[in-house]
Amino acid sequence: MCTRILWSSGGAPGRGTVAVARTLDWMEDTNTVLAARPRGAHRHSGADQGEVTWTSRYASVVSLLYRRLSADGLNETGFNANGLYLSEADYGVRDPIRPGFMLGTIVQYLLDSFSTVAQAVAWFEQTNPQLVAESIGSEPGTAHLSVADRTGDSAVIEFLNGQTHIHHGPETTVMTNSPAYDEQLSEATNYLGLGGDKEIPGGPDSPERFVRAATATLGLPNTDSSGEAIAMLLSAIRTSAVPYGVDVPGKPNVAATRWVVVSDLTDCYYYFGLSLSPSVIWVDLNKLVFPPGATELWFDPSADLMVAGDITDRFTAIG
Repeated sequence: MCTRILWSSGGAPGRGTVAVARTLDWMEDTNTVLAARPRGAHRHSGADQGEVTWTSRYASVVSLLYRRLSADGLNETGFNANGLYLSEADYGVRDPIRPGFMLGTIVQYLLDSFSTVAQAVAWFEQTNPQLVAESIGSEPGTAHLSVADRTGDSAVIEFLNGQTHIHHGPETTVMTNSPAYDEQLSEATNYLGLGGDKEIPGGPDSPERFVRAATATLGLPNTDSSGEAIAMLLSAIRTSAVPYGVDVPGKPNVAATRWVVVSDLTDCYYYFGLSLSPSVIWVDLNKLVFPPGATELWFDPSADLMVAGDITDRFTAIG
C-alpha cells in the first residue's frame, strides 16, 4: 500500500545528501494537492475529546490526500514525516484524558512542531497522544508513522492494541505496511543481502516490497552530488512501486502507486511525481514566499499533467 526509504548518500547516517523517498499506493485516485503552509498558522487536531490546538512553529510543504488529510511532508528545518497504511493498527477505545488527533492531522502536527526525531520521539513518550481513525476516501483508514531528520536519525511509531510502540534507531530506514514493524524487520532477514538465502521477491505484497526497497538501497553507491543522490533514491523507491491500474480485491495492502515523493532533508527540496504524469516537479522550501495575510497556498499537480521542474512560485491561494 506504501513504501518508504531513508538514505544518506555519503555512506553513513547524516553524511552527504539525506533524503526520504516514499510511494503512496491506494485503490482509487486520491485527488492529492500540495499545500505550502506558513509559520504562525493556528490549527486543531479535530478530535471530539481531548482536542489539541497549536500554532505552527515551522513552514512546511505537505501532500494532502483528498485535499484534507496530511499524508506526507517536509518542513523548513529538514524534518520529514510520513503516514503509511497499516491494517493492524488499533488506536484503542478513546481515552479523553489523552491528547486526541484525527488521523489526518498528526503528520501536520509533527511538521509544525519539531525539527528533530529526538524531539518527536520524546513528545510521543511524554505526552502519550491517541490517534482517532477516519475514512480515507471510500475506505476506513488506519496508519503507522515515520519521521526523519537531516542527521539521518529516524523512527517508526505504531499503535497496536491501544498502545504506542516506538522503533528509534538505524534499523528504521525502510518500512512498508503489514505486518507490524518488528515483524517486517524479522521477515526481511530471510532474504539474500539481508541475512538469508531466499531470492529477492518480485510481487506487490507489503513484505515483498520491503525486501526490494531494502536491497535496492544497499546497492546504491556513495555520491557527493545531491542531484545524483535524488536520482538514485528515486530509482530505488520505484523498484517497490505497484504498477498503475493494479487493484487486488481482498488484499488491502496491494494497490496501485498514485504518486512518489522524495524529500531532500539536507537542502530542503520536496520532489513529487504523479504516476499519471511523465515528469517530476519540485518545491524549494528555501525560496517559498507567502504573500501578506496568506494562511496557506496550494498547487494541484493533476491540473496540468505536463508541468515539470520547479513549481515553487506557482502556488496560489486556495480557490
